[in-house]
Amino acid sequence: MNLENPLIVQSDRTLLLDVHAPKAEECRNALIPFAELIKSPEHLHTYQITPLSLWNAASAGFSSSDAINVLNDFSRYDIPQSVSVWIQETSDRFGKLRLIEAPSVIHSDGTKEEYLYLITSSPYVYKEIEANSFARKQLVPQSFEKPNQYGFKLLLTDRGTVKQNLLKLGWPVKDDVPLVDGAPLEINLKDKTSSGADFKIRGYQKEAAASLVGNKGPGTGFGTIVLPCGAGKTIVGMIIMSMLKTNTLIVTTNISAVHQWINELLDKTNLTRDQIAEYTGENKTILPVTVATYQILTWRPDKTGPYPHFALFRNNNWGLIIYDEVHMLPAPVFRVAAEIQAVRRVGLTATLVREDGCEGNVFSLVGPKRYDVPWKELEKSQWIATAECIEVRLPLSQEKEIDYAVATNREKHRIASENPVKIEVVKSLVEKFPEDKILIIGQYISQLEEIAQLLHTPIITGKTKNAERDQIYADFKEGKHKVLVVSKVANFAIDLPDASMAIQVSGTFGSRQEEAQRLGRILRPKERTSRFFTLITRNTVEEDFGSNRQKFLAEQGYSYKIIRNFTATGLDELNEPVCIQ
Repeated sequence: MNLENPLIVQSDRTLLLDVHAPKAEECRNALIPFAELIKSPEHLHTYQITPLSLWNAASAGFSSSDAINVLNDFSRYDIPQSVSVWIQETSDRFGKLRLIEAPSVIHSDGTKEEYLYLITSSPYVYKEIEANSFARKQLVPQSFEKPNQYGFKLLLTDRGTVKQNLLKLGWPVKDDVPLVDGAPLEINLKDKTSSGADFKIRGYQKEAAASLVGNKGPGTGFGTIVLPCGAGKTIVGMIIMSMLKTNTLIVTTNISAVHQWINELLDKTNLTRDQIAEYTGENKTILPVTVATYQILTWRPDKTGPYPHFALFRNNNWGLIIYDEVHMLPAPVFRVAAEIQAVRRVGLTATLVREDGCEGNVFSLVGPKRYDVPWKELEKSQWIATAECIEVRLPLSQEKEIDYAVATNREKHRIASENPVKIEVVKSLVEKFPEDKILIIGQYISQLEEIAQLLHTPIITGKTKNAERDQIYADFKEGKHKVLVVSKVANFAIDLPDASMAIQVSGTFGSRQEEAQRLGRILRPKERTSRFFTLITRNTVEEDFGSNRQKFLAEQGYSYKIIRNFTATGLDELNEPVCIQ
């Protein structure tokens, strides 16, 4: 027992972190590899240890004993024995099942069927899987000469779906099947960018790439890399490309992100423009390096028909697929990801949080988390900007309060989000900080259009043509515009390095993922402290949603400062707001 320690470990596998205790920040960073933040009010943050969090940790080499040691080091009281036993048993499930190569079968007509073996040394695990309904469809019991080896044979094409099904049963699969090599492509990183500036790779970027590529043997070459926005995930992707030197398919969130990838590749690698293609609604070309959008891949002529552009995944002998913003993977792409398990692949993201709970699909189909680093650690090293998060709580007018009282739940969210007082506050904040380059981000287009008109500033929405969108982004980077209004299309994969302040006027209900991405818009390294304002209507559903959105950032060590009584003339309250950890 050590009453100075910040952590309380409970028998239901929840962890309470006393944010005021010594070593609280050190403890928070130590929990990141294997525990998930559940809620973060003022004084005690609640974490949960889950099977998936332990299996992600195990796949990155973080063992059950490592997790138990962290709890022992920081726990205020003795750890319940049941928790230690559960951590060990659950974590040790990773690796109990392995996928390995099996001999192919060549039929009399010359066709070849490729198979894999799913093996285990435990007869109990074998029997549990054999008794499951999916096993009767996809797995054939197999005898092995090696003693204490049990398992099944399965078609190579069922590799992904079997891994998904086994994860649902609580048995994560260690995939040790060698990956195929794609067509070779000489990709090298430049010493200097196209502008003549030195191109220096950061230590953690090298570590992240090496964690995925490994020794290029079985069990390596696939997985997810988690780095904060502004930390250079694109550069990590390019390092991996230079290590593997093979045809590469990059899939990202929108056309602006496609163009940014292409520009970065031309700026920092030896690739030429005639080696890089854009595969979008505007241009469908395939070259050794092809950058596509999720949108074009999931398009189909009718709701029940096939996806005609899925063929892109099977063309051009890819040796690497990069899923940018992997937490955004749409369900149809998960389906095709289940089929192409023989190709090296990497998911890049700032957060693996998915509000639909499908993190398990990322784990089993793209690959487990291979690398993660606390945001605050990079902030201390000045690789990302220092950021201050401020929540401004605003009243509804009496008339709007009546409308809110009789509205449906969905209508309540919109009434609160479009509170007219927010527009006054946005104008005041823009006037208060004339030296900042400001992004104003929201959910509802009519509200954003009103703000853009009031401030005489450009606006980007889903309807903005791509050429116009790219030009507006370029003008913002060059300083021609100090303020830019953007809808949720700018949540992901947009590089606006000089943005130093964001004002969030509305969001997608309680999305933690969105909160992390929006803060990420202003985390590019800079000399000044970045500010992230969130405008919330008091005593409405927005307060609850706001609390949920903040969970992920609280896990990363950010505190939210709360301003309860904001007026156009009361901006001095910014100097000493209430601080909610």
